[in-house]
Amino acid sequence: MSVDKKRVLIIANELSPYLEYSDFAQILNKLAIKTFDSGLEVRVIMPRFGTINERRHRLHEVVRLSGINIIIDKDDYPLIIKVASLPNARLQVYFMDNDDYFKRKTAFRDDEDKLFDDSAERMIFFCKSALETVKKFGWPPHVIHCHGWMTSLLPLYLKTAYKKEPVFAYSKVIYTAQGDQFSDTLPDSFIKKAIVNADVKEKDFDAYKDGTNLALTIGASKYADVVIQGEPNLPKALLDEIKPSRYKKVIKYEESWKEDVTPLLELYKSLTDS
Repeated sequence: MSVDKKRVLIIANELSPYLEYSDFAQILNKLAIKTFDSGLEVRVIMPRFGTINERRHRLHEVVRLSGINIIIDKDDYPLIIKVASLPNARLQVYFMDNDDYFKRKTAFRDDEDKLFDDSAERMIFFCKSALETVKKFGWPPHVIHCHGWMTSLLPLYLKTAYKKEPVFAYSKVIYTAQGDQFSDTLPDSFIKKAIVNADVKEKDFDAYKDGTNLALTIGASKYADVVIQGEPNLPKALLDEIKPSRYKKVIKYEESWKEDVTPLLELYKSLTDS
């Protein structure tokens, strides 16, 4: 691998054609392909939800990456990593899997249309799995684009628990801010479970502590280097929190991204060069 090659990692809880909950699932699909075609290296990581048909999408386990255990609240959960090639592209999508968290008939909600009781643990598992997998790759990304509420802990982890990891030493973090992904509230206990190691303090989670969609988005946006407005009409409370500053860039949503993702690709390129 050329040391000069620029690398982009997309971590998302939705991506067309595997799972589509918003317009951004298709935008990310086009963006991943266009990024690859532009000459940048790109990899994608997402959860292996039970709704994803492994046979149809030709997923298979990556045995060489096996052996990772993710610790949540002192319990060990084995990580199974599967991979598939994105249709009509030669880039790989890696799926984080675990029978306890993802072997279900629905992605996010139970039979009563409520977020699963262990949604916080599923989020923690996915975020830690993604970062541990990249460490095992030994593949240092210049840009990490986090999309979806299940990735909302990643910007915090990258700026605290994982900031000393050489593989993430030069990573710029993008977070896609969205307004209405869920209306439930995560339990108060989720903060203590989300603490990874001594480099993370409970106060680091202050913005997240309400456990709402808004709180997770504000928390992730606080730690990200760039925030993309993932929809045209975000709540005022969120917009007030993600104003641009000398340390943070905010990209306003463009309806044209559905047809042409070039502006987002240019964002990636500018961050790999900075």
